[in-house]
Amino acid sequence: MIYISDNFIDQLLLDDIQYGDLTTRSLGLQRQQGVMTFTSKKGGCVSGMNIAMRMLNKLSIECQGFYQEGEIVEPNSCLITASGSIEALHQGWKAVQNVLEWCGGVSHYTYQMVTQLQQYQPDGQLACTRKSIPATKPLALTAIIAGGAIIHRAGSAESILLFTNHRNCLADPNDWQSHIQQLRTAAPEKQIIVEADNIEQTYLALAAKADIIQLDKFTPQQVHQLQQEIDKHQYSCRLSVAGGINLQTIAEYAKTGVTIFVTSAPYYAPPRDIKVHIST
Repeated sequence: MIYISDNFIDQLLLDDIQYGDLTTRSLGLQRQQGVMTFTSKKGGCVSGMNIAMRMLNKLSIECQGFYQEGEIVEPNSCLITASGSIEALHQGWKAVQNVLEWCGGVSHYTYQMVTQLQQYQPDGQLACTRKSIPATKPLALTAIIAGGAIIHRAGSAESILLFTNHRNCLADPNDWQSHIQQLRTAAPEKQIIVEADNIEQTYLALAAKADIIQLDKFTPQQVHQLQQEIDKHQYSCRLSVAGGINLQTIAEYAKTGVTIFVTSAPYYAPPRDIKVHIST
């Protein structure tokens, strides 16, 4: 479970409703009670449920959720029912709808990618990067986990990943052996992951005994060739693939034999359609 602070929940609401709903206030509806429902029109893998209900509770709205994070629901499934003042319901409406739609879009896209990947690699993992849309990380990580992915790197401090841009800043960018040894000495509890931009760099990383080589923008054919080399020579190193991994390409890459796929694609998925109905 991703920890979501009360401050973050408050900000989701404040972005839209800090000064109330002028239309509701102008119509004199403040004191009436009503019911609101959130319905998934197309179904799919849902997420954002817990966040949505916390937002509603912040507005003194009583609510009930009918599904857990990551559940697959049928079209026209009611996700949440809520009851409270008409004024509060209208304040919660769009802010909560946005969370359910955006999170649902990310989780469903992730679920689709994971499903395709595991058809070819049952133990394969879809790893989503730290390159989420700015200010959406708590929502993004909640959604990709609901969809069945893992977190590649939530931040740069949690793992070692030697990029080309790191090597470009060193005295000898091509001395892979000493770079990897320095990283092992400085961070002995971490696996050493290195980025390779081409096949030549991959072999240099193999010779330097990296733990994982992240192949950046390689074709499926190149990935397959390198995976066969690793299997043939029984290298302890593993490969991961990054760059261009999305719903349209994941199946082809999964056929290469690699089991780790790094992507940012789910963060840019189309939102799911959530219908909201309010009545007295």
